[in-house]
Amino acid sequence: MSSMSAVWQSSPPGSIYDYIQVASFALGSDGRIAQWSERAAELLGLTAHQAIGKDPVEAFVPPEYQETGHRAVADILDGREWTGLVPYRSPQSPSGHGIAEVYVMPAQDENGKRSALCIAVDVSALRGLETDLASSQAVFGQSPLGFFLFGTDLRMLRVNERFAKVFGRPTEEYRGVTPHDLLPRGEADRLAAALRQVLDSGQALTDMPLMGQTPGSTDRRRWSVSLYRLHSGSGRPIGIAGLATDVTGRRRAEQEAAGVRRNLALLNEAGARIGTSLDLETTARELLDVAVPQFCDLASVDLYQGLLSGDETPPGLADGSAELRRVAFASAVSDGPVAFGDICRVNTAEDPKPIQVGEVHRYPFNSLCAHALRTAQVRVVPGRDGSENLELGAMLQSTLVVPMVARDTVVGLAQFSRTKGSEPFGERDRALAVELAARAAVSIDNARLYRREHERALILQRSLLPPGDPEAAGLDIACRYLPGNAATEVGGDWFDVIELPGHRTALVVGDVMGRGLRAAVAMGELRTAVRTLALLDLEPAEVLSALDEIALGLGTPGGSHAGARPGSRALARGGQAAEDSSDLTEVYLATCVYAVYDPVTRRCTFANAGHPPPSWWNRVSTPC
Repeated sequence: MSSMSAVWQSSPPGSIYDYIQVASFALGSDGRIAQWSERAAELLGLTAHQAIGKDPVEAFVPPEYQETGHRAVADILDGREWTGLVPYRSPQSPSGHGIAEVYVMPAQDENGKRSALCIAVDVSALRGLETDLASSQAVFGQSPLGFFLFGTDLRMLRVNERFAKVFGRPTEEYRGVTPHDLLPRGEADRLAAALRQVLDSGQALTDMPLMGQTPGSTDRRRWSVSLYRLHSGSGRPIGIAGLATDVTGRRRAEQEAAGVRRNLALLNEAGARIGTSLDLETTARELLDVAVPQFCDLASVDLYQGLLSGDETPPGLADGSAELRRVAFASAVSDGPVAFGDICRVNTAEDPKPIQVGEVHRYPFNSLCAHALRTAQVRVVPGRDGSENLELGAMLQSTLVVPMVARDTVVGLAQFSRTKGSEPFGERDRALAVELAARAAVSIDNARLYRREHERALILQRSLLPPGDPEAAGLDIACRYLPGNAATEVGGDWFDVIELPGHRTALVVGDVMGRGLRAAVAMGELRTAVRTLALLDLEPAEVLSALDEIALGLGTPGGSHAGARPGSRALARGGQAAEDSSDLTEVYLATCVYAVYDPVTRRCTFANAGHPPPSWWNRVSTPC
């Protein structure tokens, strides 16, 4: 736009004259009205035809003030300027009277005679404007919120004290400032674009988030900014007003609340997903499935090699340098490394060598990882810029090194890393990492204890069974026994071959209900009891009846069955389990078949207590 078009515009100028009515008229050399404006007609209620040629004092001033008015007009025609308050008859006022502030300037007509130019403003309009300006100034200056004004050239016109205090400059220094003088480039570009949009469209913009730093501070601040366009009385845009609120604290509180909700959800997920298997490596992978990417970007788990190999000694060594095996690794970074090195050494001159899953390794004594294993304390390892190992040190922001502790025993080490650009680890994150590692550690230790009990039960069970293939007079005996394994727990099944007087042979097959070490112990006790009873040369039914009484004693404190209710039986008879012996239901409820073979008479006599009945084959017939 050229300077000429900026001056000569067809629209109203848009200034203070839009808010107050300024009436103008001219007096001739005779003191009568020579010219009359439309604004004067609106203010005083007379048209130009009615006003021109009249004495202004007699036409508008009340009678009691006319004498003073004539003296003032005489002074004006003598060439004096005059300013004052003049009462006048006002057809627009309810009382019929008003007060005008009049400014009179001496002038000359085309003949060189004295005349005057008069400007009159209604005092009530001036006082209203003054009140409005004072109120606006109070709101602008005393508000606890930051107010600012931008002109149509997107340069700042004015700010209040609150805004100036936030950005650390005197209010007068903000005039002419642009968004790029206040904010980082990216945020300044966003604010400038928003100002232009509001100025062009007239649509207000609310709660626009902005981030930056105040002078002399490195802390990142957050503001919420609302913008709206300002207009003159004629509707012409004259600038943009804004309201800025520091929401750093509120945003931090929202982030804290969101973090708490996230952590609770993560712990709930961990409770459901970690520890579903008794396999140690599976549990480690379950931990990483929960942690990545919800909690961190990369993670790994190392477990003590002795723990994985079944060593009965306590995991680790006193100096924390025992061998470990990398059992799990997870990454949410598409172009990240496929393995972690020794993260604890990224701040040393030596770059770590990547450790592959399944690799056995040691942490140096002076490394942070070894220190964490020795002390069972969490360590924070910062990333390293400029590392030659670009896949590791340069991409990581920080790493939490968390010992996996269960029952005061360190079973391994978990490492959680976040890449640059992610939110840094806080105290709340440290606590969450410890909780996640502890849950996995308890599951791993439970698996270790179960494996130890399983192995002991298996050893006990095998030690109580007949060694090799048993032999008996007049019999060819073949047997096959499959003990429990890692997938199926050790049970209480047993068999036995007992030599009796008269070349007879007792054959026993039994099953103690239950699993694990207690079932194996119960099986051993019942097997010993059967052997003892067999030597008494009792009938099979008598052996099982006596065994039932013995089993009742085994299932009560002190080995006594005096407190057992009459009719209760530990051995199920006729395929029915004892319902009245709650003490024996889990451990000493058992079934047994006892047979005695006499090679002289070639007869086999057996008694059965709840066990599947034996089958026999004739060489020339089908099984019975």
